[in-house]
Amino acid sequence: MEKSGVGFSSVVSTVSSFGGDLVAIDVIRSSKEKSTRDITVNIPVPAYQELLDALEDLSGVSVLHVSDQTFLVHLGGKIRIEPTMPIKNRDDLSRVYTPGVARVCMAIHNKPREAFALTIKRNTVAVVSDGTAVLGLGDIGPHAAMPVMEGKAMLFKQLADVDAFPICLDTKDTEEIIRTIKAMSPGFGGINLEDISAPRCFEIERRLTEELDIPVFHDDQHGTAVVMMAGLLNALKVTDKDIGSIRVVVVGAGAAGVSCCKMLLAAGVKNLVAVDREGAITADRTYANEMWNWLAERTNPDRLTGGLSDVIEGADVFIGVSGPGVLKVEDLVRMAEDRIVFAMANPEPEIDPELAEPHVRVLATGRSDYPNQINNVLCFPGIFRGALDCRARLINEEMKLAASRAIASVISDDEVNENYIIPSIFNEKVVDSVRSAVITAAIDTGVARRIPPEFRSLCDYTGYGLSDSYKR
Repeated sequence: MEKSGVGFSSVVSTVSSFGGDLVAIDVIRSSKEKSTRDITVNIPVPAYQELLDALEDLSGVSVLHVSDQTFLVHLGGKIRIEPTMPIKNRDDLSRVYTPGVARVCMAIHNKPREAFALTIKRNTVAVVSDGTAVLGLGDIGPHAAMPVMEGKAMLFKQLADVDAFPICLDTKDTEEIIRTIKAMSPGFGGINLEDISAPRCFEIERRLTEELDIPVFHDDQHGTAVVMMAGLLNALKVTDKDIGSIRVVVVGAGAAGVSCCKMLLAAGVKNLVAVDREGAITADRTYANEMWNWLAERTNPDRLTGGLSDVIEGADVFIGVSGPGVLKVEDLVRMAEDRIVFAMANPEPEIDPELAEPHVRVLATGRSDYPNQINNVLCFPGIFRGALDCRARLINEEMKLAASRAIASVISDDEVNENYIIPSIFNEKVVDSVRSAVITAAIDTGVARRIPPEFRSLCDYTGYGLSDSYKR
């Protein structure tokens, strides 16, 4: 809004001085005293706030309201619920609600497994967070975490046709979170834990996995590990190295770091050193964090001590799930030849990719503006699609490793190279490949309670105790 007599040219010149492009101008109202205009500006994000401050400082100009494309996308939320059929008359009403619904209720009462066939449980996942570890933002609370959970629900639906519900809990109490998720679980076929801080996330996932009969998956842990492993499998093809003979250093022993270590060990890595703020994790010490004690018993065979600089020499692979600036060039060059560096801290990686590139054979980050983005979106839609379709009781290590191999296999041996070790999140083959691999692994490990039709020729499903009605 500008006062009468104040030239609009001052607004235009200010926008231009900050690198903005004035796309559209609409006069909303005008009088002798003042004029109100709606202007649309394209401007780089870093200059956004500076431009607003400069416009506010212009004499005779007031900024009434500001919005941008990102905020507009979130206006009113990003998801909604729609019925699968319209209710047009009393006959429709009697079938979907009372009195007809009573027959369906009793069918489920008599056979609880029928809930998978006759309710939304068949295709629903709860995306649950307490907002204590939101990527790049930290503990921002449940209200502020909701846009992230909504976005995840959108990805579930678009990529794998899974109906996901964002649920943010206003508590940090481990027992209350476990109790709440258990209490609401009858309506869901799976639970996706998200952005819950360590070490509480380990206990929450372990307990829920033990106490529920539906899959529970903490994506910050396992999604990162699954996609990291997929990228590493292809990176090893590029460098012609064997997974059983490489030495790996993992920096960051939080939720994602521990899961990455578990995945690496399951895949056949024998020489692995995990490093955190306290230094290399070693069996010579006892830790308050039980997961660190678990790692100490299974990693660091040479009992190395000290920080990253003390253990990095001769390493074939660096896996970073920590923070910016952790890996220095002087440490990087002390690694083995044909170095593989996965600097996955987001938004700022453990080393500036521009500094690392001249010294590595394969580089991956968590960022979309560099090749080889390690993005969890490659993982969770297909994993849950497969788990729901075979009604898995849980998601085990075999299913996760199968998902990694499936993601890696989307890139053929002829295509894989230093800048292409991981497929795009929009590659349509990913979800189907992961789904099939997860279902096969679930059947092979005996955690599937339903054999999808296309898999029945591959196995004797009678051994799984499945009734005819439960094959639906």
